[in-house]
Amino acid sequence: MPQYKHLFFDLDHTLWDFDANARATLSELYTIFSLTERINTPFEDFYPKYLFHNEILWDRYHKGLISSEELKWKRMWRTLLDFKIADEPLARDLSAKFLEILPTKKLLFPYTTEILDYLSDKKYVLHLITNGFEKTQWSKLNNSGLGDYFTHVITSEASNSLKPKKEIFEFAMDKANASLPESIMIGDNLDADIQGAMNAGMDSVFVNHINAVTQLKPTYTVTHLKELENIF
Repeated sequence: MPQYKHLFFDLDHTLWDFDANARATLSELYTIFSLTERINTPFEDFYPKYLFHNEILWDRYHKGLISSEELKWKRMWRTLLDFKIADEPLARDLSAKFLEILPTKKLLFPYTTEILDYLSDKKYVLHLITNGFEKTQWSKLNNSGLGDYFTHVITSEASNSLKPKKEIFEFAMDKANASLPESIMIGDNLDADIQGAMNAGMDSVFVNHINAVTQLKPTYTVTHLKELENIF
């Protein structure tokens, strides 16, 4: 069995429950901006539209087709357009407030702190590799109490690369002074985390919270963070 030393985690959707935190944040925005009256539709109709556009634009961002700034406001713009509201200033205001409130949320996946304690106690060196924005990700980490677990936090902004490109993984290993045989990537995203690790020649753990079907062959697959105890 490989003798791993450096464990590289993804943050959003792997440890930090992005969907639950985003939903809570958008619900607040709906009240702050009086969107029920402006859009004339309940939040429960707005939220699925937002998720749809957010997923498409994140995929385009991962592929280097749009900038981070475009992603931030256009997910709001496209959602508003679905309700026949072509209001770019409103979209930009929603985006700014969303990015202000979102990182203050603290909802984690079950067993997150327990598994990080377990791995730390076993003397693994923990790091993060994230495509999230530098300021936002650090705010999430500090507000949720996760910041102290990680020796290095590598963001796409700081590394000037994006998962699944191999360069961000190489940058992370270089920063951590880690070699490939002692490194493994742990994440939920099949393209960014699993294919990305493969691109870099790194072992991987697919955290399959949603029981997704894939043709990729990660080194390991778990459906719950507690199952990492069976690997490490």
